[in-house]
Amino acid sequence: MSVRGRYAPSPTGRLHLGNVRTALLAWLQVRARAGTFVLRIEDVDRGRSRAHFEQTLIDDLRWLGLEWDEGPERGGAHGPYRQSECSARYEAALAKLHTFACTCTRKEVRAAAASGSGVEPVYPGTCWRGPTHPERPSAVRWRPPEGVVSVSDARMGMLQEDLRAEAGSFLLRRRDGDWAYNLAVVVDDGFMEISHVLRGEDLWTSTPRHVALATALGLPVPQYTHVPLLRGPDGEKLSKRHGAPDVAALREAGEEPGRVVAWLARSVGLVSDSVRTVTAQALVGDFEVAAIVDRPRTGMVDPWRL
Repeated sequence: MSVRGRYAPSPTGRLHLGNVRTALLAWLQVRARAGTFVLRIEDVDRGRSRAHFEQTLIDDLRWLGLEWDEGPERGGAHGPYRQSECSARYEAALAKLHTFACTCTRKEVRAAAASGSGVEPVYPGTCWRGPTHPERPSAVRWRPPEGVVSVSDARMGMLQEDLRAEAGSFLLRRRDGDWAYNLAVVVDDGFMEISHVLRGEDLWTSTPRHVALATALGLPVPQYTHVPLLRGPDGEKLSKRHGAPDVAALREAGEEPGRVVAWLARSVGLVSDSVRTVTAQALVGDFEVAAIVDRPRTGMVDPWRL
């Protein structure tokens, strides 16, 4: 089977080291199998997405040697490669699903809902029989089928979630008209014939609902791999508050891309601690997901020293 993988960043800020480590691993997974690597810009959040952030992340990826075969500035047979240009695709998918209109605000949902396994609370069913506030703009939600969804992850093993109990009727389109991540990512992966999805392990709770949506839409289900997160000295997911330089800052300061790639490779055990510079291409070899080692606190005395 032809391998097709992707990296799908949101242009809502500059890429940090954790972002590009995931990009590197996704790129290696595809290149090691002589597959096709797709860059997709997930800019459905119109309020936060910015064109200059998109250009910066494109420059960062190219600087690190993570070229793509299909995507912005290259084109391809599966475009458009910006989600903001794919509304008709999502409209068609939405029409195939059993959905309902919901006029609840996020605050109202949080106040009435039980906590779920993901980042959003489980929807309490307020508008199942019709919008409770018909004068308000409405969102679109999908009530998933009953039962436990099981997903085989290449690194984490079997992932399971009872969607009704743990995810509830999750959003497909927001009240402001923007498409929700859960629908857009599933439709695009199907349309672009993505066979392998590699992303951070913080997203694993989204995966059962993505599998359920893909199944409901008659789309093939990719092979999923969830990789360790890059963490700060406190063990928490890397963020701006940890003081890590963003990739553009390193590039603009004249850093060598090979030193950044080596730092990223060392952080997951792909090279020894003595390796100080390496190209992304040199890492392809016989790369396997099984070679990834979670080293979240290694070298944290001076964690950003390349």
